[in-house]
Amino acid sequence: MTSHDPLPVTRGYKRRSSGSPPHPPTQNNITQTQALNGNMEKIILQLPLMLLALHIQSGELSDSPVLEIVEAPKPEVVEFNNTIYGTCEVTPVPNLPASQPQISGQVLFRQVFPNGTLEVKLNLRGLPADDRQARAIHIHQYGDLSQGCVTAGHHYNPWEVDHPDHLGDLGNFVPEQGVIRQFQKLPEAKLFGGHSVLGRAVVVHEKEDDLGMGSDEESKRSGNTGERIACCVIGITTPRLWQETERLPGEEVEGNQ
Repeated sequence: MTSHDPLPVTRGYKRRSSGSPPHPPTQNNITQTQALNGNMEKIILQLPLMLLALHIQSGELSDSPVLEIVEAPKPEVVEFNNTIYGTCEVTPVPNLPASQPQISGQVLFRQVFPNGTLEVKLNLRGLPADDRQARAIHIHQYGDLSQGCVTAGHHYNPWEVDHPDHLGDLGNFVPEQGVIRQFQKLPEAKLFGGHSVLGRAVVVHEKEDDLGMGSDEESKRSGNTGERIACCVIGITTPRLWQETERLPGEEVEGNQ
């Protein structure tokens, strides 16, 4: 080929001179690029949650076939050293008979995100000093106290099992010198995720829970605990109330739970 021969033309390829400017991006290309970038951002943001879900139960892969994605409650989980706190300000039912005690106080909650066990402090007062009647305390499904404790619904029971295996069954409590002060753990309940008890109600009953050992159907539903005499709604809070309350037997030092 001499210097005067024309350049060969490749089929399907349009040669652009070196001096011509690049083609400006079309609106369609811009939209596609933005959509791709948006999808990548979503994947990047969801990746930590997907990894977290693999370790949601004691740091190991759950046996459940359904992968549960649990998002950290924000901004509280960041502000309070990966710990979520809840409070329930107990008040007696209005117009209680004189034979019923006027119970008030707090039920406090604490849980480390994402694998910590839910811890509970009960600080209730208003019972007679010589009262030794055991009383049941349960978490109920609704935080609706518009008509008193009766509108709080049944026991919180997402697994639809018989009592006393409901997720919110706290148990029976006997007062000492007119007060109930006790610490306990609820391994299955949470302050976040699908089994969160936030927004639900704590109910104090007039009688002892028969723990499902009774002969009637009500035993399997509620434990035959009688009237609801005090209640409250669980709400998220700061660490202050938990930290200001005296440490109870069994309670772990904050940071070691």
